[in-house]
Amino acid sequence: MSKRVNQLLDGIEIVRIDGDASREIDNIQYDSRKCCAGSLFIAVNGTDVNGHDFIGKAVEAGAVAVVYQEGDIAFEGVTAVKVADSRKALALVADNFYDHPSAKLDLVGITGTNGKSTTVTLLYDLFTSLGYCCGLLSTIVNKIDGREIPASQTTPDPVSLNSMLAQMVDRGCQYCFMEISSHSLAQDRVAGLRFRGGIFSNITHDHLDYHKTFAEYLRCKKSFFDNLPADAFALTNVDDKNGLVMVQNTKALTKTYSCHKMADFRCRIIEEGLDGMLLEMDGKQFWSRFIGAHNAHNLLAVYGTAILLGTDSDEVLVKMSALGCVPGRLEYIRGGNDLTVAVDYAHTPDGLENVLKTLREAGRDRMLICVFGCGGDRDRTKRPEMGVIAAKYADRVIVTSDNPRTEDPDAIIAEIRAGMDAKMRAKSLFLTDRREAIRTAMMTAPEGAVILVAGKGHEDYQIIGHTKFHFDDREVVREIFKEL
Repeated sequence: MSKRVNQLLDGIEIVRIDGDASREIDNIQYDSRKCCAGSLFIAVNGTDVNGHDFIGKAVEAGAVAVVYQEGDIAFEGVTAVKVADSRKALALVADNFYDHPSAKLDLVGITGTNGKSTTVTLLYDLFTSLGYCCGLLSTIVNKIDGREIPASQTTPDPVSLNSMLAQMVDRGCQYCFMEISSHSLAQDRVAGLRFRGGIFSNITHDHLDYHKTFAEYLRCKKSFFDNLPADAFALTNVDDKNGLVMVQNTKALTKTYSCHKMADFRCRIIEEGLDGMLLEMDGKQFWSRFIGAHNAHNLLAVYGTAILLGTDSDEVLVKMSALGCVPGRLEYIRGGNDLTVAVDYAHTPDGLENVLKTLREAGRDRMLICVFGCGGDRDRTKRPEMGVIAAKYADRVIVTSDNPRTEDPDAIIAEIRAGMDAKMRAKSLFLTDRREAIRTAMMTAPEGAVILVAGKGHEDYQIIGHTKFHFDDREVVREIFKEL
């Protein structure tokens, strides 16, 4: 695949062009180390490094064209394109290079703090079971008609994103369901994509290390709906106080969903246990293997999206009743001593509270034990709040390491502990070693107890310093069950 430079500049605010704009481009790169003969290098000012500092290296590696926004550059035989915003240009160039793949399938995005991975995974599984060829872009894994591609971030970089969308088109996919992170919106990673619909799940405390204020975090999420086209739909959760705020300026067709209020799509939990719940959705009952009010919202978002995409409601509910668990989202592992261990990705105050409340209500008289930690080099303000939430709902709490990264894990634990009063601390243990924390929870749990291991979910690694070590909560739990 090759394109001329001027073909790749459609929709981009150009300051000036120096050199041959009809030059052929074989690939586009924003990492100078990946440049080769025929590359177009796009210099982006990132959070850690500035791509403009590596333009020379990109040219040395074979780049024949450069898109940039800072200063002035001149290299013999190299086409230089100065733009107003090189980060946005990266996304638009990628969209142009791959021939606008998002316009050739029904692309549905979901944004919010919690529930994104569960919702897009269930949409992918549902539509696959309905006989459609689908794509998935998620925190857990990316899929192209069943073929798995490892996911390194919630929303991929624009080049990888458009490349995968193009592969979906080539494969014959009709739908793609993708997570939209606040970081990707702030960094214009999805600029240029054509969405058939957008979903808002909820917004709570998270990522303030990056966005600095909740208002900015909310603005980034809202920008997704602000930019939806008039022929798209915007499906929003009105049980969240910001649900209508998200869609107040959208041009898209607005639809609402709720478990507590009047809405276009409604749901209520009729009965619930650890093995599932009976739901009434738009007046029709069906059994789901999922539990918890947060999953009722997720399932309702799936149902509403399916209806808005033109599927039959009765067939959708039949298929939804067969949907299984999403990796690392209330994923049950059962074993000796009648213990139930739930591994979940909950890593925000709201996420942890939702899961603990769900397990408390579904587990009824069973002892509830919570093992959790907080990630390093991330929002510190949520740490004491999460300590309080864990102690409020669990009978026993073990605070441990998550992904400490470059922070001292004991210092992170101390900040969690600081939020607890004396009574909360009295029923808590503080163990830095995550494996030992899980082992202690399981070995000391009474018969029939429910143990929540929260924070990492599907992750199969632990980041200590700058090194990623293999660590999978689910593997650890299964190993310890063999010892019981």
